[in-house]
Amino acid sequence: MQLPANLSPISESALLSLADTDSLSHWPESRIDELRYVAGLSKFVVSVLQQDEQLRSDLPTMLCEPSRAQGYRDRLADSLKECTDETTGQRVLRQFRNREMVYIAWRDFLGSWELEESLEHLSQLAEAMIFETYQWQYQACCALWGTPSNAQGEAQPMLIIGMGKLGGGELNFSSDIDLIFTYPENGETVGTRRSIANAQFFTRLGQRIIKALDQPTFDGFCYRVDMRLRPFGDSGPLVMSYAALEDYYQEQGRDWERYAMIKARVMGREMYPEYQELRQMLRPFVFRRYIDFSAIQSLRRMKSMISSEVRRRGLSNNIKLGAGGIREIEFIAQVFQLIRGGREPSLRKRGLLETLDAIQELELLGVSDTHNLRDAYKFLRRLENILQALADKQTQTLPEGETEQQQLATAMNYESWEALWQNVQNHMQRVHQVFTQLIGDDEEESSDVAKHYHELWDMARDKGVVEHILEQDIQVSQPGQMAEQIIQFKADLAKKTLGPRGREVLTRLMPKIFSAVFAHPDAEFGLSRVLHLLHKIVTRTTYLELLDEHPAALVQLVRLCTASPMISEQLGRFPILLDELIDPQQLYNPIPLEAYRTELRDFLARIPEDDMEQQMEALRQFKQISILRIAAADIAGVLPVMKVSDHLTYLAEAIVESVVNQAWLQMKEKYGEPTHLGERDGKGFAVIGYGKVGGWELGYNSDLDIVFMHDCPVHINTDGKKEIDGRQFYLKLAQRIIHIFSTRTASGILYEVDTRLRPSGISGLLVSPADAFSQYQNEDAWTWEHQALVRARMIYGDGLLQAAFAEIRHQVLTLERDSETLKRDVVNMRTKMRDHLGGKKAGRFMLKQDPGGITDIEFLAQYLVLNYSHDKPKLTRWSDNVRIFETMIAQGIMDERQAMEVTAAYTSMRDQIHHRNLLNLDADLTEEKFIEERALVVSAWQQWLE
Repeated sequence: MQLPANLSPISESALLSLADTDSLSHWPESRIDELRYVAGLSKFVVSVLQQDEQLRSDLPTMLCEPSRAQGYRDRLADSLKECTDETTGQRVLRQFRNREMVYIAWRDFLGSWELEESLEHLSQLAEAMIFETYQWQYQACCALWGTPSNAQGEAQPMLIIGMGKLGGGELNFSSDIDLIFTYPENGETVGTRRSIANAQFFTRLGQRIIKALDQPTFDGFCYRVDMRLRPFGDSGPLVMSYAALEDYYQEQGRDWERYAMIKARVMGREMYPEYQELRQMLRPFVFRRYIDFSAIQSLRRMKSMISSEVRRRGLSNNIKLGAGGIREIEFIAQVFQLIRGGREPSLRKRGLLETLDAIQELELLGVSDTHNLRDAYKFLRRLENILQALADKQTQTLPEGETEQQQLATAMNYESWEALWQNVQNHMQRVHQVFTQLIGDDEEESSDVAKHYHELWDMARDKGVVEHILEQDIQVSQPGQMAEQIIQFKADLAKKTLGPRGREVLTRLMPKIFSAVFAHPDAEFGLSRVLHLLHKIVTRTTYLELLDEHPAALVQLVRLCTASPMISEQLGRFPILLDELIDPQQLYNPIPLEAYRTELRDFLARIPEDDMEQQMEALRQFKQISILRIAAADIAGVLPVMKVSDHLTYLAEAIVESVVNQAWLQMKEKYGEPTHLGERDGKGFAVIGYGKVGGWELGYNSDLDIVFMHDCPVHINTDGKKEIDGRQFYLKLAQRIIHIFSTRTASGILYEVDTRLRPSGISGLLVSPADAFSQYQNEDAWTWEHQALVRARMIYGDGLLQAAFAEIRHQVLTLERDSETLKRDVVNMRTKMRDHLGGKKAGRFMLKQDPGGITDIEFLAQYLVLNYSHDKPKLTRWSDNVRIFETMIAQGIMDERQAMEVTAAYTSMRDQIHHRNLLNLDADLTEEKFIEERALVVSAWQQWLE
């Protein structure tokens, strides 16, 4: 228990800070020696001792106790009984937590107990804090709102389910706590003058518990509480009944929720009988009755996600997420639990070490493998706890500073950091070996790359040799130009700081790149684009390694870059997208249309909801990943143009919903909610999509034309700590939404947002009250604004506003109009638009603006809807042009042949624009293209509008 010389000054300084009190005078000399040792290692312990005089007095006695876990709940319950207000209760909780954590840290640093005892104390302390906070707040809430009861009048408890390491009884020192709240039955409270629904009672109770544990005060906080593992994540209710929970997991539960539910455990031993009913309900979801080998594929995908996360965040020295880290040991245990847990009861236990025991007894892994996993887990978990106890910080990344490295090595009983680091690597290598054998490694590298591709890279300084290889061995048609590109690329690399590791990877990778590029028939386009991309990412060695280690990813990279400069530019700007190339099956299968919302929710679930910067970055990354997959499927011919637009539109709608929810959370935190909402299931706010998003016709580069609407009456305020006018709240909400969309982060902006189609344009209100919107459309709107309304639909909003907008739109579109006046207005607007958006290129057909182009077709559809809807109201149903023309046929307005021909012209022109977007080309073609289609459109225009 000797400190190294360079840590002694830290210890002496800490002791001096405590020496001005006489509270250490009664400490035995042996405890003073321990204090001297611990003070040189842990800022956290010293800080708590400095602030807590009572702890300085009590600690020697506490340290004489071999275990304190059994008394946590009783001691904390006694202290909370004395609390008459929230502030006092929060102080009691935080002081109790800090005192007990000092006891745990002390014993960890001295190595005076086994890892299992440390984890047990950490887990039981958290459980005591959670459950006694629940007991305290439950009583307080019952006094305010009555006791929640079922139809039979039986009092209803709220069950708090601990997930992850908390549920498994293996919590780490500075961990978040993952919780799910649930209650048995719906009903109402009894015992007070005004009853409320059980759901409302438990939501308020849950919010108070989270605040009591999570909110930072002068005394710090107890635990970061994470509720994102609950059904529907952040967008779901905070508390759900048993029945709602069961419905969710049976109908919508995902693989990762199965993994999470393995460790689920109810807090509070007296709740165990109540929990058995729920556990029986959930068991079929977690443990399949049959041997479930599908879990292997799910875990392979999760392995890929881990690798992506390690690359994304540079976590090479992370003992949790790095290769061979704690997470991989957990995955190994979970794969056996998920595959065989339905048949083997011994595999249904929550703790990892006991699961490893069961795996060994069942001979599912070799004895040496299970021993290696067990030893590595104990070693890494002890290292993790000590690492976090240095300063009570939530980290699993090994320190880079010499002092912290020395502290960690000393606490782990190593003479030097190098010796500790070597042992860390040994353990993690053994774990990763088992992980790779069990979960399956990535695709084996194909046969040796041909010798001439190696020579091409090795000799990329001699133009004559390179040209000879290209012409004779590879047989390309333009060897001179390609030779220059290769030689210039290698010369540019000499100016970059690559390091030996990067150059070694490039030496292996470049022949594979050449092999993939020259195997493609359009290598003349692919080579320059792939080399340009590599030039952008070449200093990011982890991405070079990704391409080197995943031949399938390399093939997809070449295929996509050769087909589309747009994609190659995206990959160069945002190399994180390269991770998407690993699994071609997933790459060429875009997210199902109905799944964009849930996929985005899951994607955001890994980021704290209060970390706005990371949330905004993640939204942009999700959009880029999704568009990459849509474009890949488009290039492969898997998606026709209509489906491409559908995917781009559903993606935009999911992002709009997420942005609104993020903005709402920020506004609610600051101002509360407008009081007119009451118990209403919604926000009283809507986003109306116009133009391409309104017509399900988004392209790769489309802006979002949107208008905001609310239904807040005048003289309504918000109910937050900072009260403001309700309509002002919605204005600020819209401004916040636009900010989230348009702020430029490392991944660019989210979407260009245009709100000029709102009533009165840029001079009008940013958010329109529903009644004002209706009045404007009926009394003041121009014909072109009614044309725009044809292509408008609500893309976000609750049921009340959805119905209100639909009614306004239908009523406005079905107004009877003078046909000649309408015709004149539409033609004039079309002429004005063509003049304003001029720029005609000689000898080129402008797909959008030229006569017979896309805009003529759109105006024709709008004219027909406005002219005939008063007599044929079904024409107002759809906002997209294709279905508008289908309805024209059904309603007998347009000849079927003409409508089908115009529709075919429209979709083929849009398809051309999509593909020109992928090639970064403008929307114009040589004049001999689309001659027949343009003639048909011009003929229809003349028939109906001239």
